[in-house]
Amino acid sequence: MTEHASPPERKPLTPAAQRALAEAEARRKAAAASAQPMQKEVQGPKGPEPTRYGDWESKGIASDF
Repeated sequence: MTEHASPPERKPLTPAAQRALAEAEARRKAAAASAQPMQKEVQGPKGPEPTRYGDWESKGIASDF
């Protein structure tokens, strides 16, 4: 039977590291509060996003980029 080892204890963070983490959290909250929803695409391709899958299809012709 094996025993589960507890994770090693972390060193305490320095005051500068704590400030940096607090500033980063504040920036994340500010960015989330000011985020605007994406606009709906007009006359775009139907189906999955072509730039994500690496090819583009137009009028039955597929092209890779």
